[in-house]
Amino acid sequence: MRIHTRRNSAVGYLTLKAIQRSRDRKRKRSGLKVAAYVGLGLVSAGILAAALAVALKRRSGDSDEESVLESEAEIIGEYVTAPEPAPAT
Repeated sequence: MRIHTRRNSAVGYLTLKAIQRSRDRKRKRSGLKVAAYVGLGLVSAGILAAALAVALKRRSGDSDEESVLESEAEIIGEYVTAPEPAPAT
C-alpha cells in the first residue's frame, strides 16, 4: 500500500493552502484592527486637544478682556473726573 499518491498529495496541498489563507486573513484583519484603533486614538486625542485649547482660550480670553475693559474704564474715568484747570485771571 502506497502512502504517497496523487490524491493524498492533492489533499495535502489544498489543506496547506487553506491553512495559509486563513492565517493571511487573520493577519490582515488584525492589521486593520490595529490601524483602526490607532486612527481612532489619534482622532480622539485631536478632539481632546481642541477642546482643551478652546477651554484655555476662553479662560484666558475672559480675564484679558476684563482687564482691558477695566483699564479703559479707569482711563476714561480719570479724564472724565479730572477737574478742568481754572483760568488765570
